[in-house]
Amino acid sequence: MKQALITLLESTLSSLVEAGTLSAMPEKINIERTRDKAHGDFASNIAMVLCKQAGMKPRDLATIIVDALPEGGIITKVEIAGPGFINFTLTSDAQHAVIGEVLQQAEQYGHCNAGEGQKVQIEFVSANPTGPLHVGHGRGAAYGSSLANLMRTAGYNVHCEYYVNDAGRQMDILAASVWLRYLNLAGEPTDDITTDAFPNNGYQGDYVWDIAASLHREFGDRFRHPITTVMADTFPDEGEDGGDKERHVDDIINKAKSLLGDSDYRVMFDAGATEITDNIRRDLGEFGVEFDEWFSERSLADSGAIDSAIAKLQDAGHLYEKNGAIWFKTTDLGDEKDRVVVRDNGLKTYFASDIAYHMQKFERGYDSVIDVWGSDHHGYIARVRAALKAMSLDDSKLQVLLVQFAILYRGKEKLKMSTRSGQFVTLRELRNEVGNDAARFFYVMRKCEQHMDFDLELAKSKSNENPVYYVQYAHARICRVFSQLTDQGLSWDQAHGLSTLDVLVEEHETDLMTLLARYPELVGSSARAREPHHIAYYLRDLATVFNAYYHAHKFIVEDAKQRDARLSLITAVRQVLRNGLQLLGVNAPDTM
Repeated sequence: MKQALITLLESTLSSLVEAGTLSAMPEKINIERTRDKAHGDFASNIAMVLCKQAGMKPRDLATIIVDALPEGGIITKVEIAGPGFINFTLTSDAQHAVIGEVLQQAEQYGHCNAGEGQKVQIEFVSANPTGPLHVGHGRGAAYGSSLANLMRTAGYNVHCEYYVNDAGRQMDILAASVWLRYLNLAGEPTDDITTDAFPNNGYQGDYVWDIAASLHREFGDRFRHPITTVMADTFPDEGEDGGDKERHVDDIINKAKSLLGDSDYRVMFDAGATEITDNIRRDLGEFGVEFDEWFSERSLADSGAIDSAIAKLQDAGHLYEKNGAIWFKTTDLGDEKDRVVVRDNGLKTYFASDIAYHMQKFERGYDSVIDVWGSDHHGYIARVRAALKAMSLDDSKLQVLLVQFAILYRGKEKLKMSTRSGQFVTLRELRNEVGNDAARFFYVMRKCEQHMDFDLELAKSKSNENPVYYVQYAHARICRVFSQLTDQGLSWDQAHGLSTLDVLVEEHETDLMTLLARYPELVGSSARAREPHHIAYYLRDLATVFNAYYHAHKFIVEDAKQRDARLSLITAVRQVLRNGLQLLGVNAPDTM
């Protein structure tokens, strides 16, 4: 209906241009649904937009526009309100038409061309493969996946990507942690590498023991070295005499590399990276999150992309040397301080890899690049934009969306999480407890940058207070109506129902039709705003109106005209509930 009104106004304004009332057509015609039914169904501010061009007051121009509108069609009444708004009230036939559209288009209802085929890359989750995904990663996964579904439905050409951080210091810390656990399993004195003596900056979760055990089963004592040799000359971790946990763990990494040699150290390194990445891939797949590409950070170094990016920055005069390190003068480009890209030991930094990765993204020719990061990466945005500007790339094509981590509660207990210490609730544990549907719906109920408390007890409850249960139950309730229809030996005649929609005059029926008509518009606007939470809100609103309708009126009535019309309406409601839930990666069960 919205597009039909825009087309009608375009034709009317074109006639006014030909008549000389207006000098040119507007670039855009805004049509919005009214918040108050007393003001009609839709409103436009076009008279206020064009009044200066026409050289008259908005209300006077609005009168001319209204007088020029053709009679009949989908409009039953037009009024001028306030400073010059034009309010449109649709005919009953126009309102009823949405039911036929939904039934005809089925799972395609809601698809639109808001994105106009733009090529968009969305990178999300991209958690370091140093441990299992936890509930904080789950929110980014649910948000990114829902956003991708939404944007594809809105006509964008979307490519989803996971950036695998399979290189760098954190992966070295993981390898060293695995090696220490392996040494314990190989028989080195346990009192030297118990949890108390284990590096504070090491990874201490049970999964590290599991990886070490797999290595020991496969290789026996191949990687064994005396623990006294390993710990000799390492800087103290902490204690009364002082210490440095960062230096301590770096010393252990260097010992691992020197004692094991390149080949065996790579076995240790790859064991951790491969096992955890495979687990992440499996977890996300079971969570309904799929990626078109898993991009390896290590491939950037192997392909020479990092060296190429640094060379571009050097050639553009953005790098300088200080204390043996190579610095990128990002302060010239909006960052708060300059950043190291090559350390004094010759190793490239994570930032150097990120520069190369974003350069490579832009070289692939996307119209827009969307990075979905955790909110703790807020300070990273300026430096990445600085890198794009330094390489003469259009940084306006980059959009960074920050996702607040979810805070998990069980009752009144706030659950603590720390990946390094191994104290966290994994995404897999969350899914096992509350189910995929509740997890995904709860994760996208708020704007991504808003704080979120995840109530486990609410997510598991079968009550109207549980939003996902409430929406799914509305879908199942409609399915049950049709089961009851069959049990009574009756059937639904869709063609007859569509021909008798004029009997749908109840307020609940009108409200449902209005909501159904809003859905395609909402898909387009939510995709443009990158806000899938609007779909969750919409589904709950639709379920609320339907449930009120269900309690106020019977659907299986003796009058065949009313029965078929109402069944046509609730079938359309069921279809849109299913379509919306699918966008969020949530099932639409037939029974509950």
